[in-house]
Amino acid sequence: MSSDPTVGRSSSIGGPSLDAGDIASHHSGTKATDPAVLEEIAVNVAIAAADLARGRLGRKQTVDTKTTPTDVVTGADVEVEAFIRAALQAATPGAAILGEEGAPVSGSTSVGWIVDPIDGTVNFLYNLPVMSVSIGATVAGEVVAGAVVDIVRGEVFRGSVGNGVLRDNARVTPSATTDISDALVGTGFSYASETRRREGAVVARVLPEVRDIRNFGSAALHLCWVACGRLEAFYQEGLNEWDVAAGAFLVSEAGGRVELGSDANGGLVLAATSGVFDALRNLIIE
Repeated sequence: MSSDPTVGRSSSIGGPSLDAGDIASHHSGTKATDPAVLEEIAVNVAIAAADLARGRLGRKQTVDTKTTPTDVVTGADVEVEAFIRAALQAATPGAAILGEEGAPVSGSTSVGWIVDPIDGTVNFLYNLPVMSVSIGATVAGEVVAGAVVDIVRGEVFRGSVGNGVLRDNARVTPSATTDISDALVGTGFSYASETRRREGAVVARVLPEVRDIRNFGSAALHLCWVACGRLEAFYQEGLNEWDVAAGAFLVSEAGGRVELGSDANGGLVLAATSGVFDALRNLIIE
């Protein structure tokens, strides 16, 4: 982990704490494929992006829709992602970038970035205080580091391969719960109404068997809360790579179990403490 005293601290509300030039200069001469270096870059960029997003909260936004009328994108999503892309490209020239709001950049090096500028856009639009910036770093296509910053609370979740996971510079691990009846479970729902009907049936099976279910509207934060033990598990189908790249990595690096979406499991993402993973999966997938 980096010893840089600026890492993991949020700057003043209203604007980015670093610009692209700052970040590029700070990391000049470093080994670009070192997971710890990529972690530090992700953290600094995510903190600055969270400051930018926080400064846009409560302001009038341009709003458009994507896959369905409930799948919204705001002007702030686009603005924050543009800032993140510029900062990452300056810090790691030639890196690939996959982001929710812009076209993919193929890149010319082994380094890549997977970006969700505001995970929890509906919450952002309604000024509900659960949303995050999520940045995952890859080397040769494998996620090796990640950072997720809670936009409102300022908490920073971070980690890289072999270095564990920190929340605001304190090491975290998943819950030790082994009984599914004691498990607090997070979930989320599709933007498609037909999929929601199926998801309702899954909730009906899971809810009687667990402590309770929560849906806070940010997959990245749900995953981080599994990593640090606030939730025993999180599941959701139909998530995109940018929704889960950093958070799922952090769960795994912290010691939890993760199953990513695939054709074989119906697109289910499941992350949980090892003690309840199998029991929950059996409830979700009949």
